[in-house]
Amino acid sequence: MLDAGLQNQLRAYFTKLRRPVRLVATLNESETAREMKALLKEVAALSELLSYEETLDPTLSRPSFQITSPEREIGIHFAALPMGHEFSSFVLALLQAGGHPVKAEAETLEAVRSLSGPLSFEVFISLSCHNCPDVVQALNLMAVENPNVSVVTIDGALAQEEAKARRVMAVPTVFLNGEPFVSGRRTLEEIVALLDESAARRKAEKLSAALPYDVLVAGGGPAGATAAIYAVRKGLRTGLVAERLGGQLHETSEVANFTSILSTPGAKLADNIEAHLKSYPIELHTAERAVSVEREGDLWVLVTESGARLRARTLIAATGASWRRLNVPGEADFLGRGVAFCPHCDGPLFRGKRVAVIGGGNSGVEAAIDLAGIASHVTLLHRHATLKADNVLKKKLASLPNVTVLTEAHTRAFEGTDGVLTGLRWADATGAEHRLDAEGVFVQIGLTPNTAWLSNAVERNAYGEIPVDARCATAAPGLFAAGDCTDVPFKQIVIGLGEGAKAGLSAFEHLIRHDVA
Repeated sequence: MLDAGLQNQLRAYFTKLRRPVRLVATLNESETAREMKALLKEVAALSELLSYEETLDPTLSRPSFQITSPEREIGIHFAALPMGHEFSSFVLALLQAGGHPVKAEAETLEAVRSLSGPLSFEVFISLSCHNCPDVVQALNLMAVENPNVSVVTIDGALAQEEAKARRVMAVPTVFLNGEPFVSGRRTLEEIVALLDESAARRKAEKLSAALPYDVLVAGGGPAGATAAIYAVRKGLRTGLVAERLGGQLHETSEVANFTSILSTPGAKLADNIEAHLKSYPIELHTAERAVSVEREGDLWVLVTESGARLRARTLIAATGASWRRLNVPGEADFLGRGVAFCPHCDGPLFRGKRVAVIGGGNSGVEAAIDLAGIASHVTLLHRHATLKADNVLKKKLASLPNVTVLTEAHTRAFEGTDGVLTGLRWADATGAEHRLDAEGVFVQIGLTPNTAWLSNAVERNAYGEIPVDARCATAAPGLFAAGDCTDVPFKQIVIGLGEGAKAGLSAFEHLIRHDVA
């Protein structure tokens, strides 16, 4: 299953193993089990410290395997064939189970090791999900570091009946000791904070006690990261607060218009940005979300969701944008229960089912094209008379036999039974309402800027964007903004990078003009 180049790469990785690792498979007669056996045997042959063994259970509904060690029991299980985005999770779990040091802040690791149990996690994923590996890898790390923790990673596309019975309609979805725990992307720090409130409080207190920054950046996407890099290169004490380094790049399957790079996965570009940030003495505070901003004399004070209060002489807002919602009845009720935003992540859960896509721009049409290869039928609803997508995409969409396009279709409400989506109501150009049966609906109507936290600091336009001048300055002295949260036209990665650079340089110039050391 693995080509020669990948095998050689894995051999090099496995030289970092410090203790033996056992791959213990529990198999049945399914094709997935045969593929799992082939993969595990192939991987085990790449190092003397890896071994493979198996048991056969024909009654098993889902084949699985455990990653453990003869030296100490480790509770990492995969009820999935760990390929696609989860292959990195598989390899990392092998290395960590084999004694390779985990990478996390010392305080976070201390909190993980102090958790009492038992804590039995189950995480439903899809192999095409960009966000799932973060959750899987965080939980696997916890299982390596704490014997009270165990985790089973379940491929929802292979366990559709189980996913349906447990009302899993979005990934990643995590259960703890059999009960729903969290859904959506979560970092290790966020998971630990949910399990140990005192850890979050200690972190907030530490951040609040820090000396004021010369430049504090809110946001870790292309704009925010570039702003921080340009600021720190000017010798300024620079901090960066973000929920996640890389921002929405993690939700971008492919970047094909980044000058000098023909094509690259969004997640890879995000990883490169993170590595670049960490090569400079920037104080990075991740798993933190800005909720408000205040003034304290000449300083800006950024308040985070955890209660931390970070002070700075200049502040750069680069918090990007989030999926825009329709705000119709039922949308909030069925989020994660049939209403979704990411077709790459959640699409595999709707294999062989009827789904709908709302939105006729490039993202909506691309989503419909992708889902047509998974779902039994796709209905695309667009509120205008003609689709706005590029002609090449419209031509591809028209060639698909299992896609129906409804124009001048206005979504009125989402409907369901027992908390699970069953369809939607929509109105045509005459105002007449119709019912569309669908087990999944993907909303693709653009983005809305993440600027609510600045509402008491600066005026925003009708779209919620922050108006900025040519130097990324806002109407508030010492407050700058860059990227998708501003009114700069054309929300593109390369534009965000340039605007971030301008914001960082403008903050430096502002400090010079105001004689701040």
